[in-house]
Amino acid sequence: MFVDQVKIDVKAGKGGDGAVAFRREKFVPLGGPAGGDGGRGGSVILVVDEGLRTLMDFRYRHHFKANSGGNGQNKQMYGRGAEDTFVQVPPGTTVRDADTNELLGDLTEDGQELVIAKGGRGGRGNMHFATAKNSAPEIAESGEPGQERSIQLELKVLADVGLVGFPSVGKSTLLSVVTSAKPKIASYQFTTLVPNLGMVQLDDGRDFVLADLPGLIEGASDGVGLGIQFLRHVERTRVVLHLIEMDDQTGRDPYEDYQQINHELESYDPKILERPQVIVATKMDLPGSAELLAEFKQKLAAAGDTHEIFEISSITHQGVQPLMNKTADLLAETAEFPMGDVEEAQTQKLYQYQPEGPAFNVEQDEDGTFYITGEKVERLFKMSNLDHQDGVMRFARQLRSMGLDEALREKGAHDGDLVAIDNFTFEFVE
Repeated sequence: MFVDQVKIDVKAGKGGDGAVAFRREKFVPLGGPAGGDGGRGGSVILVVDEGLRTLMDFRYRHHFKANSGGNGQNKQMYGRGAEDTFVQVPPGTTVRDADTNELLGDLTEDGQELVIAKGGRGGRGNMHFATAKNSAPEIAESGEPGQERSIQLELKVLADVGLVGFPSVGKSTLLSVVTSAKPKIASYQFTTLVPNLGMVQLDDGRDFVLADLPGLIEGASDGVGLGIQFLRHVERTRVVLHLIEMDDQTGRDPYEDYQQINHELESYDPKILERPQVIVATKMDLPGSAELLAEFKQKLAAAGDTHEIFEISSITHQGVQPLMNKTADLLAETAEFPMGDVEEAQTQKLYQYQPEGPAFNVEQDEDGTFYITGEKVERLFKMSNLDHQDGVMRFARQLRSMGLDEALREKGAHDGDLVAIDNFTFEFVE
């Protein structure tokens, strides 16, 4: 089964907690705090595996979670860092944030890696908080939470050359003739339901990857037929072979078919038509094909279209070898795989400035409890160790320095009112 779009949930590991410990040895006076730091949490990393061709592996597994780091120990011993979790994806996978649609990366080369959820750093032990005023602090940080997000994976087949055209024009047959691929071939429309890939190897040593893309019809860019589901795969191709059948028994006008397919390609992405395109007149072994081709050439010339035309018959192999040689020549003259919108989006992401939002929000419910929300304050709470009085006082000072006391007073908080941050509730004290 060919799967080219999936949504998965990823969660990086939490950092290990810092330790509160003191050095107590017989001949070591004033041993002092000796709590070690927690270990780093594991990250979730996508890595390209050129042996994969679809996203089928994600059909039955949608959740990926990395391990948390080890907690710090006494005697200033650090916690063990967790190993990263690697998730294999096929080349040509585009990664976006499922909630914001932000482009996170485009994975095209074997072994290429992308960190999509970063593990949390380990919390600091109390050996870091000793001061002249507090030489024996009972303060330690909890580990930082790992990133958690939903991402959308979209596979766009990586092929040098793409075969496009209406259904049943001979794309699958041509692929089976010039490569060792064995696509399904039949005399009805939409025989090809998924992209098929094959490697073309020429006698002079040149080779390239050829993709048979599912048949397009009028309105494909709006979702008609197989529609936009497979148009995305044309984006990756460097050369387009546009197949037009010369069969007068179908009652179709080859020139109208040619215009309609180009219109659909342009509607989806105008840049596709900027790539080298070769018109391939197929089924030239059929009676009446020569007359139909002559009429097609006249209409093409009248429109000022100068695309080169190759006449082939996949059944008799007529013209197939010259077509493959010409395709290899065009590939040699064409730039490497076009990044297109992906490259532009990555450039925009690199230089785009996003102002930092408010550190917290204060809302009061019907019972009079004040609820504090916000990524910054919630992260501070999760990294605060409230098991010791020193840690509680430090957390209170941090909230005060963020301006929380003033914000609560502006909302009408009075002495004794309840304030909640996540699952932690305390009293407001003037």
